[in-house]
Order: sequence, then C-alpha cells, then structure tokens
Amino acid sequence: MARPPSMPALRRCLPLPILLGLAACTTAGPAPGTPEFAAAQVSRAYDCGVRVDRGRVLARLPREERQRFIAANAAFAVKSYKAPRSCDAYERASIQRDVTALGRR
Repeated sequence: MARPPSMPALRRCLPLPILLGLAACTTAGPAPGTPEFAAAQVSRAYDCGVRVDRGRVLARLPREERQRFIAANAAFAVKSYKAPRSCDAYERASIQRDVTALGRR
C-alpha cells in the first residue's frame, strides 16, 4: 500500500501551480495604452481584414514611443503570419473601433 505524501512535501509542491497561474495572468497581452497594445491591435486588424492606416496610428503616438510601436508591430506581424486566426463579426467590429480610436489619438 502506498504511503501518502508527507505534509512538508505537499507544502513545497503547492506554490508551483499558484505561481504558474499567476504567470499566465501577467503574460496575457500588452497593457492598454502602450505602444505594444497599439501594435497588437493593428496586427489583429490586419488578421481580420480591417483597413488600417498604420502611418496615422504611428503619427498619433508620442515621438519617444514610435520605435517601440515599430518593433512590437514587426514582432506581431511575424507571429500573425505563422498562426493566422479568423475573426467573427463581433471581434471585427471591436477591432475596427479600437483601430479608429488609435488613429484619432
């Protein structure tokens, strides 16, 4: 008959799933309002077939954030080409609103 694990062994193993869960929460995506978020939205718009004026979005960003946007946009574009996803009507409308707002900043 197998002996149940001791309490100290359980205490050592318990934090691992909690830490993994917290790591998943913090890596969900870029925070809204950042150049990386804008780049993610632009990339997703391309995936969904939404027209995007990337130059307009870039022009609306502060000068010091433009390089971050360009780098993030390039990274998202590579990921997008490797794993394209389809969009439903709701997501397409949501992305359209977000990209339009980014162009008006």
